[in-house]
Amino acid sequence: MKRLLCLLLALCMVLSLTACGGEQPESVQLFAMDTVMDLTAYGENAAAALTDASREINRLERLLSRTIDTSEISQINAGGAVTVSEETASLLAQAQTYTAATDGAFDITIAPLVSLWGITTDSPYVPTQQEIDALLPLVGPEHLHLSGDTATLDDGCAIDLGGIAKGYASDRVAAIFARHGITSGTISLGGNVYVCGSKPNGQPWVVAIQDPRSDGYAVTVALTDSFAVTSGGYQRYYTAPDGTVYQHILDPKTGYPVESDLLSVSILCDNGTMADAYSTALYVMGSAGAQAFWRTHGGFEMILITTAGQVLYTPGLSEKITPTEGSGYEYVSIHP
Repeated sequence: MKRLLCLLLALCMVLSLTACGGEQPESVQLFAMDTVMDLTAYGENAAAALTDASREINRLERLLSRTIDTSEISQINAGGAVTVSEETASLLAQAQTYTAATDGAFDITIAPLVSLWGITTDSPYVPTQQEIDALLPLVGPEHLHLSGDTATLDDGCAIDLGGIAKGYASDRVAAIFARHGITSGTISLGGNVYVCGSKPNGQPWVVAIQDPRSDGYAVTVALTDSFAVTSGGYQRYYTAPDGTVYQHILDPKTGYPVESDLLSVSILCDNGTMADAYSTALYVMGSAGAQAFWRTHGGFEMILITTAGQVLYTPGLSEKITPTEGSGYEYVSIHP
């Protein structure tokens, strides 16, 4: 799914640090969860906040990565009833909630199909319909059983929290910033962005949404205290020998890479975990499905970039976005 995220840097930050009234930030860069992460904070406790945040990200990777044999996720995938931490149990329950809300467009049990295709690995492969059909019955929230602190998977099934772990990590870093009294800062966890407060000069942070068709950006958004997560299939894909391009985000219902009228989906809200899950799910749904979902559920803002050359945005962003001159896009507010 999307969080093969390290290459989904669909959100690049325009920080304009030189315009921050002269106050110098503390910054740190680390590699975790298969992506480069950048954290910046202002204030007297900035260094301590960044140290704690870095340790927390590394801890979460050890806890949640299915590629680390000792992680709780790997233990669950190995089979049998596994006693997990309260934190992991809670995150798994949240994932199932998002699966139910999106009618399966977001599903952490898609791991067997992700492994089959291997689009983000060194050995991508186009499986046969027979191979896909053999794995589809293993995908679905009914295969993950949670009871208190015990998690059990049905035989042959596997889970992957790549579609939600970075969002959860951004929530945890935001909490650490708050605990240290940080009122101005930014984090970028492989495309999952969080802006804390405003710039030291009191102005909003400006986040640029990448143009999937070029190296530039399609639109910028002025944000304070907000998470912003983008999904799209345009930066990680596999071109088969026959020239067919297979992008890396899979539809849990078909087992195939998503064929969407969307180039990217950006979710902006006050919950990083939700933004992470919804950005993938709404990309899978397509433009009409994404808009219908927003109208029904609400609770977040959204920017859709379509294959038809439109940038669609929810009305709550009307005073916050700035179109990119000469981008070639038509900018349209979504009707409530």
